[in-house]
Amino acid sequence: MNEEPRLSAPPIGAAPLTGKQRQHLRGLAHPLKPLVHVGQQGLTEAILLKTRQELEAHELIKVKVGEGCEDPRQEILTQLAEEAGAVCVQILGRVGTLYRRRRKDATIILPKD
Repeated sequence: MNEEPRLSAPPIGAAPLTGKQRQHLRGLAHPLKPLVHVGQQGLTEAILLKTRQELEAHELIKVKVGEGCEDPRQEILTQLAEEAGAVCVQILGRVGTLYRRRRKDATIILPKD
């Protein structure tokens, strides 16, 4: 069976992002505005779908967890990244930065060590 390899960043079992790669992604994410907002209901299927769509379109996105959300924001952002096949690059306050390499025509080139 020829299954198309899943191109998440990093794939399960692969080495995690290096410090230099994280720094590069944080620099790229600095001017970005949050594209996904998690509200009172917490992590829903709609939020997960929106996150996957935005990651496919942009590769690097910010997610904001609203103040009305009862679940701990770090848990939400970590779980969201895991379920979307992405890496949580950084969490600052209520905003998390997620990265997942695009399946076709990836635009972000990560630096080597």
